[in-house]
Amino acid sequence: MNEKNSSNSLIAQYYRQHFEELKAFASKRLGYADMAEDMVQNVFLRLLSSDKMISKVTLPCLVYTIMRNLIFDHWRRKHSYDEYEHYIQRRDADKAVEPESVYSAVEINEMLEKGMERLSERQRTVYQLHVYDGMKVSDISQTLHLNYKCVENRLGQARKEMRTYMRRMLA
Repeated sequence: MNEKNSSNSLIAQYYRQHFEELKAFASKRLGYADMAEDMVQNVFLRLLSSDKMISKVTLPCLVYTIMRNLIFDHWRRKHSYDEYEHYIQRRDADKAVEPESVYSAVEINEMLEKGMERLSERQRTVYQLHVYDGMKVSDISQTLHLNYKCVENRLGQARKEMRTYMRRMLA
């Protein structure tokens, strides 16, 4: 326990002395200072939670190694994100949206109403309470004085029928 406390105090002392230096190191490699400050704090959080033996000699090397790895991880994630973003944009640009394939909110609402007319009265009541009033299954069962499983079953059947109907109408 005493060894852990001495290690923590060594880390805290190093943090106070070298915070600005590490922040400049990270900022130069990241390009912006806001993220650099967070990254420096993450380095020291990792060190404090680490169970490795830390000494005055190993601490600077360990700090810069962790910092370098966090910066690499940041750029790797950013690169993956950018690649995926470009992929999505290219994919969407390739799809030509035809005016007749886009439905207005009014048309979709009308389709929903027609689909709900196809449901049985029991299913429609449960479906409306759930979708339009935002009620949970337990609240619906209390309101309608029905068994929980009964309401759950009716809601499941109504959803299934509505999905099938809407899929057919939007195809």
